[in-house]
Amino acid sequence: MTEQMKDYEDVENKLIILYLINRMVLPMSNGQITDILIGGELMDYYTLQQNLSEMVDIGLLESTQENAMDNNTTRFTATEDGANTLEFFERRITLSTRQAINRYANENRQKIKKDYEKTATYFPDEENDEFRVKCGIYEDERALLELSIFVDTREQAKLIQSHWRTNPGVYRKILEVLTTAEPAEDSPDSGS
Repeated sequence: MTEQMKDYEDVENKLIILYLINRMVLPMSNGQITDILIGGELMDYYTLQQNLSEMVDIGLLESTQENAMDNNTTRFTATEDGANTLEFFERRITLSTRQAINRYANENRQKIKKDYEKTATYFPDEENDEFRVKCGIYEDERALLELSIFVDTREQAKLIQSHWRTNPGVYRKILEVLTTAEPAEDSPDSGS
């Protein structure tokens, strides 16, 4: 393969990544990007990882890290430069590739959005010999609720993490408790 062909292929791969992230309209994890691009046979794993890294380095993508004991997720979003680059060069991506990505985006956007809307991660707090569980509920990239809970054991942290992600009514329940006009009878503010 000539150097010029390799350069063209690198550019096309970067455009494909930008196109996918742009069509999903929300931050995508490395795993989600990998699933569609490798599963769709659009590029190999090594090429994808190399391109993601290069794109962050040159400012086409922004990466954010969600760290936890058993959950290490990097999410990617297009920067303004990335969006402008895609707008200018989008037609260099083959029609069949764009159609495959559009199909994937239409079929999976809501599922991926739900994964992103409810997050829970935990971290060791070595100063206090505890675990901090950071929970959040987001809608359209806006935080509806963010909550940090400190617990004594890793097992408690894992349990909170699991329940937070699998309990669909948690936000409604918290909101209901906080907006109820009558204080609970055993509340310190209830005057008893």
